[in-house]
Amino acid sequence: MPAPDNPSENAGSSARIPFSFELFPPRTPAAAQSLWGTIQQLAAPGPEFMSVTYGANGSSRESSLEVLRYILSETSVLPLAHLTCVGSSHFEANRLVREFLDAGITSFLALRGDPPRGAVEGDHFLGDLGSASELVQLIHRVQTERAQYATLPSRSASGGGAIPSSRQKVRVAVAAFPNGHPRSKGSNQDVDTLLAKQVSGATIAITQLFFHAEDYLAFVDQAHVAGVTIPILPGLMPATTATRLERILELTGERRPEELSRRLHASESTDEQSDIGVEHAVSLSLEILAGGAPGLHLYTFNQHRAVLSVLDGVGLIARPTSPESPNLKESA
Repeated sequence: MPAPDNPSENAGSSARIPFSFELFPPRTPAAAQSLWGTIQQLAAPGPEFMSVTYGANGSSRESSLEVLRYILSETSVLPLAHLTCVGSSHFEANRLVREFLDAGITSFLALRGDPPRGAVEGDHFLGDLGSASELVQLIHRVQTERAQYATLPSRSASGGGAIPSSRQKVRVAVAAFPNGHPRSKGSNQDVDTLLAKQVSGATIAITQLFFHAEDYLAFVDQAHVAGVTIPILPGLMPATTATRLERILELTGERRPEELSRRLHASESTDEQSDIGVEHAVSLSLEILAGGAPGLHLYTFNQHRAVLSVLDGVGLIARPTSPESPNLKESA
């Protein structure tokens, strides 16, 4: 749904602009305990979904599923599971999708995945699935087969089963790259790849991080001209320290936001750096929403304060009453 012309000036329309969050599974018991509190803080303002990353070769399978189950059972938010092609056989991928479906997870982010550290050039690390499009098709196929044989308890004396009158559908998101995938040969290839994912059954796309509104808006325009009709959700992360900004740029290869970088590196105050990062993310969010972005997807780094401050600055949630006890009901 299109954003209002001036989101920050029209808090009453904020309910029409969806937002969502990304988390990663905790690596230690202490991090897990902290994460449960973070999830509750993030769930309070009513995000459309929370996604949970999944390590290559199933390295975080159990912990990812634990976080997804927590979101499903302890919040009213839709959990979305990341899945990758890396290292998976058809049998293993099929079994994993069924395991997530059996746990009640019906939303997925299908990713090709990055090669493991130390891998040489070539695609042999992928396993049987060679692309995200193939993974999208597999997810839909597994759900269709699973639903086909599903039965509902019968109230008849015989105790037999009955085929459900309707089948539960899965939601499959995919990645999009406004500034190009590292292995892409050009922007046309990135758009063509996204179009192929749509044809395979993708229902929404989530972009890689970016720092310049024109990068996202130009990519969306190009995708629409090519025939992409699924929503392309912008992925944003507030760079709240100079160190984090440098790390993001190193991992993504994104174009450096010169003014943000200058201000972060010029400040020695962690609080001031956080404010600078949030301010930039708010400005970027407002610009892309005004340009027609269908919502916001915020990478949280498993922390809630910065991303909630961004949503507050954009006008999508009410201002917290205190740092520890936010009043996150939507503005009237």
